[in-house]
Amino acid sequence: MTDADVQIPVQSVDEARTLLGPLDSNARLVRELHGISVLARDGSLRLLGDAAHVTVVQQVFEDSLATMRAGRRLSTQDVAARLRQTLDGEVSTDAGAAERAGRPPSSPAVRPRTAGQQAYLDSMDRHDVVFAVGPAGTGKTYLAVAKAIEAMKRGTVRRIVLVRPAVEAGEKLGFLPGDFQAKIDPYLRPMYDALQDLLDARTRARWLDSDVVEVCPLAYMRGRTLNRAFVILDEAQNTTVPQMLMFLTRLGEGSRMVVTGDPSQVDLPGNVVSGLADAVRKLGHVDGIGLVRLDAGDVVRHPVVSRIVTAYEERESGPPRR
Repeated sequence: MTDADVQIPVQSVDEARTLLGPLDSNARLVRELHGISVLARDGSLRLLGDAAHVTVVQQVFEDSLATMRAGRRLSTQDVAARLRQTLDGEVSTDAGAAERAGRPPSSPAVRPRTAGQQAYLDSMDRHDVVFAVGPAGTGKTYLAVAKAIEAMKRGTVRRIVLVRPAVEAGEKLGFLPGDFQAKIDPYLRPMYDALQDLLDARTRARWLDSDVVEVCPLAYMRGRTLNRAFVILDEAQNTTVPQMLMFLTRLGEGSRMVVTGDPSQVDLPGNVVSGLADAVRKLGHVDGIGLVRLDAGDVVRHPVVSRIVTAYEERESGPPRR
């Protein structure tokens, strides 16, 4: 990694304000997206950090200045849109394109492979809160994380919060090695796996280090209000009814929530009602809440996984699922 120090001359305070954004919001965005610093010094903007990322931001700023100096209108939000586009490998030099950048094309990761997945993506577009219920391998978590990253790049949210309940599946936390963080990391591993598939290593590390992406156990959500966030609760079948209510009431202004779970894999004690099943029953017809049911036909892992799910569903016996 090679560091660079680049200065971009600006001709007026207005030019600097447009690039930096109100209260330096675009400077913070550059830090979050590219891990480099933007400093205003003596009639210029100074970019400090990794050379490759400095070059990308330099191009955006210089193209934006050229647009303004040509007499075309460019707002600070347009500059922010151009900066977000750089994560998709696109740097727009057209002001009209920047204005249309409110929703860039989805990455291949969010393209559905089944009708059920298409319904799931559509529901996330239409609703503030979405419940996705279905068996393993249907893309519940993966597609939710992909949508969260898309929302982050569009600027509709400022952070992503990934949540899972830390419920043992036959192995007690106390018997696992390490400190508390080491004990809970195995429960959060699937969330990290989705991030690893959908973000490049540098962006992933930068977002995690700066809390743009937060991965945490459900217990840490109590007492919080999450504004301008895309919040995902995974493995929700392992929440209790009070935990689910606590989680859903964390929704703040400008936020969206996706709750995923597989009712066939409940690890709660036998006398405890699953918060997911309870919420689906109570909230399935509430305005603003979407409910998507995926099945074996939506499994996109190894082909045999779909057959395994179908076989278990056909041969299942015993008491009804909670």
